[in-house]
Amino acid sequence: MPTLRNHPRPLVLVPARLAATRLPNKPLADIHGEPMILHVWRRAVEAGVGPVVVATDSEEVRDVIVAAGGQAAMTRADHASGSDRIHEALGVVDPDRDFDVIVNVQGDLPTLDPAVVRASLLPLQDPEVDIATLVAEIVRDEEKTAPSVVKMVGAEIAPGRFRCLYFTRATAPTGPGPLYHHIGLYAYRRAALERFVKLPPSPLEMREKLEQLRALEAGMRIDAVKVDTVPLGVDTPEDLERARTLLIHAAEGVPS
Repeated sequence: MPTLRNHPRPLVLVPARLAATRLPNKPLADIHGEPMILHVWRRAVEAGVGPVVVATDSEEVRDVIVAAGGQAAMTRADHASGSDRIHEALGVVDPDRDFDVIVNVQGDLPTLDPAVVRASLLPLQDPEVDIATLVAEIVRDEEKTAPSVVKMVGAEIAPGRFRCLYFTRATAPTGPGPLYHHIGLYAYRRAALERFVKLPPSPLEMREKLEQLRALEAGMRIDAVKVDTVPLGVDTPEDLERARTLLIHAAEGVPS
């Protein structure tokens, strides 16, 4: 895998909010005898891109991570987004500004492939890119029209590499050709994260309910790398059961 120019120092932050409407106490949900957040933390560590810190409003979550030998940072409970939570944690964990790339790994991705965390850093080789993210080609027809599946509309600037032009819950673009599922894992330049959290919610962000549109509307550049798999985001009890099944299959070497 190519190395990043100028040897930036990445820090991986995992936001984990205890309150969740559809799945209360989600980070602590049991998956084969361990809390979900522990599975996510372990996979982020396995990526090997830099230190991993869980940013949480829960002492229980903190204690789980610390007991496993990890690091956690306590944050306020009233953050509107994971981006705001990791920004607060960044100030706690790195007040001396030693890290200049911040990777935001959502705390509800227990099936995350560590390789995609590494892949998210590649667009930052280009100094013009503010934020890097991931996409995967949509192969299931029902996902092409599902509002829950966020689509990335972009210009392919190299094989498997895109400059993101828009994100939408609609089926887009129209016409023949592939559609791309946006995966909500981000690698920010530190300055880009600091700028982003200071911006007010934008009109398209509020309309689509997609935070990344705030960055695009502000003129920030987001590039994406295509990966082969979409990690399962656990939002409901049904998702949790599916994650348990997928992780059993992975442990047994059974295709999902």
